[in-house]
Amino acid sequence: KASGVVRTRVTVTNLADTSYQLAAVRQTFPLPSSAREVLTFGGRWTKEFIEVREPLQTGSVTVENRSGRTSHGRVPTVFAGTTGFTNDRGEIRAVHLEWSGNSFAAADALVDGRRCLQAAELLLPGEVVLQPGEAYESPWACWSWSDAGTNGVSQRFHIELRSRPNHPSSPRPVTLNIWEAVYFDHRLDRLEALAEAAASIGVERFVVDDGWFHLRRHDRAGLGDWWVDPDVWPNGLHPIAEKVSALGMQLGLWFEPEMVNPDSDLYRAHPEWVLVDQRYEPVLGRQQLVLDLGRPEVRDYLFDQISTILTEYPISYVKWDHNRELVHASTVGGQAGVHKQTYGFYELLRRLREQHPTVEIESCSSGGGRIDFKVLDYCHRFWTSDCNDPLERQLIQRGFGYVFPPEYMGAHIGPDESHTTRRKHSLAFRSATALFGHLGIEWNVLDATDAERVALADVISTYKTHRALLHGGRSMRIDHDNPAVAAHAVIAGDQSEALVSFATLSSTDSLMIERLHIPGLNPEASYVLAVLPLAGGVTGAARHQPRWMGTQGPITMTGRQLAALGIQPPALDPDQALLLHLKRVS
Repeated sequence: KASGVVRTRVTVTNLADTSYQLAAVRQTFPLPSSAREVLTFGGRWTKEFIEVREPLQTGSVTVENRSGRTSHGRVPTVFAGTTGFTNDRGEIRAVHLEWSGNSFAAADALVDGRRCLQAAELLLPGEVVLQPGEAYESPWACWSWSDAGTNGVSQRFHIELRSRPNHPSSPRPVTLNIWEAVYFDHRLDRLEALAEAAASIGVERFVVDDGWFHLRRHDRAGLGDWWVDPDVWPNGLHPIAEKVSALGMQLGLWFEPEMVNPDSDLYRAHPEWVLVDQRYEPVLGRQQLVLDLGRPEVRDYLFDQISTILTEYPISYVKWDHNRELVHASTVGGQAGVHKQTYGFYELLRRLREQHPTVEIESCSSGGGRIDFKVLDYCHRFWTSDCNDPLERQLIQRGFGYVFPPEYMGAHIGPDESHTTRRKHSLAFRSATALFGHLGIEWNVLDATDAERVALADVISTYKTHRALLHGGRSMRIDHDNPAVAAHAVIAGDQSEALVSFATLSSTDSLMIERLHIPGLNPEASYVLAVLPLAGGVTGAARHQPRWMGTQGPITMTGRQLAALGIQPPALDPDQALLLHLKRVS
C-alpha cells in the first residue's frame, strides 16, 4: 500500500465433521536478530499511552488484555527495533491489532535465535467453537517498518489511517463539552448562557453530556432508558437545540449504550439482557452492568432508542461512552461473551452509521479505553483521556501520536485546576498542549474572567488559522537530550511551514537548556522563526532568553541549520511551553 503498512488476517475453517474449539490464532512476522529493544504502551485511567521500554532478551515481552475493551494500559501495539532506537534513528518493526476487545501482542526471542512479532484476538475458553464448515476470521493486523526511527513508523500508520474512507473530511470543529461545567445539573437557562459564551469565543460544537435522559440525576440510575427526561427537559431538547443552532454551532449528545443501571426501567423489564455469569452475584462497576450486545434483541432495542433521538433532534455528533470493564462477561449458560460482545458493538455502530451517515461519533471509554484502528471504521474521534491536566497530557498525547494522527485526538482546555489531579496550570500551558489535537474546551467559561475569555478566543482563532497544518501535516516527536523536555512538531507536506512545541515538564538540572534541533524541513530552504504567543505565552516569564528571541525581530535559518545546529531555547520554568511558527521564505 502507499502507506507502507501491510494488513493481514487469517481465516480458519473447520473441514472436519465434528466441532472444533478454537483456542488462539496468532499472526506472526519475523524480526531480524538486530531487534533488541521493545516499546509498548502502558498506563491506566487518566494516564494512558505511557511509553514502556524493555530489552528483548530470550523470552517474550507480552501485552495481554482481558478487560473486554481495547484498554487503558494494554494497548495492542508493539514496536521492536535496534538497541537505543530514537524518534529519528534506528530500524524498527511494529504491529497494531485492529480490535476493540481482548487482545494479545508480543515480541518474542526464541532460544534458537529466532525473533518475531505476534498479534491476535485473545479468545477465552469456549468463545469460538466452529461447527463443521464454519470459519473464524481473525482481526486485521497492521505491520509497519522504518529505518528512520519511530517517526518513520508513526508516519506510515498516520498515512494509512488518513487514506481510509471514513477519515474525517471536514475541518475538526472546536468543541465545548458541558460535563465539567455543570455535571448532572441540567438547567436550560444555565446551558443557554453557556452556549452563548461558547459561541462568543469561537466554539463550533456544543455537546450536552451525561444527565439528559430518564432518571439521570446521578450516576446510579437511568442507563438504558434513552429518552429525554421530562422533569428536567419539559419541552424535550428542542429549546437547547434551537439555541445552539441559532448561535451557529453544531449540537452533540452523550450516550453510554452498552451499559445499564439496575435502577432503570430497562433492567426492571429485562434483567436477562445483562452480560453476567448467572452462577455468581453480578459485579457492579460505577453502579452499572453491561448489556449483552451479542443478543440481536438488545441491539435492536438500542438501535431504536438511539435512532429515535437522532431523528427527532438535529444531533451532528455523538459522544459514545463505555465506562467499565467487562467482568464475569458471560452469556446464557456461562459461555464467555467478549468475542460476541465486540462484534455486537460493531454491528450496532454500523447500523447507526448507515441510518444517520452525517452524524459523527466519538469513541470514549472512561477516556482512552477504546482506541484502536478498528473502531475508526465507525468513529471519527477519540476522547484521549479523562485527564485534562496539561502536564499529564503532554505524555499521553505523545504516546497517542505513535500510532494515531492528531485530528483523531480529542484535546481540551480545562479550568486552571485539573478535574482529576487537582494541580493548577496557566492558561498558556493548557492551551499550548491542547492546540496539537482536535481542540476543545472542558470548562465552564461562564466562570472565566473577561481576560481569560479574550485569551480563549485568541487560542481558538490560532487553532483555526493552523488547523489544516495541524491535521494534515507530518507529526513528529523531536529527540532532546534533556529528560525534562518534551518537543514535537507538525511539518507541512510541502515543507513550507511548521509548528513546533518545546515544553518543560519538570525542573532542569541547569539553567541553560540544551539546544533544540528541528529535523524534517527542506535543508536548502530558508525559514523565518517566530514565537507564537498563545494565551499570553511564556516569553515574558522566561529566564535567560536567547538573543534570537530579542527585540531585533524574527531570524531566518535554513532547514539544514535548524537540523544540524538547532536553536537555543529559553530557560523555562516547569510546566511552560514555547511555540514556534516556521515559515519558508526561499
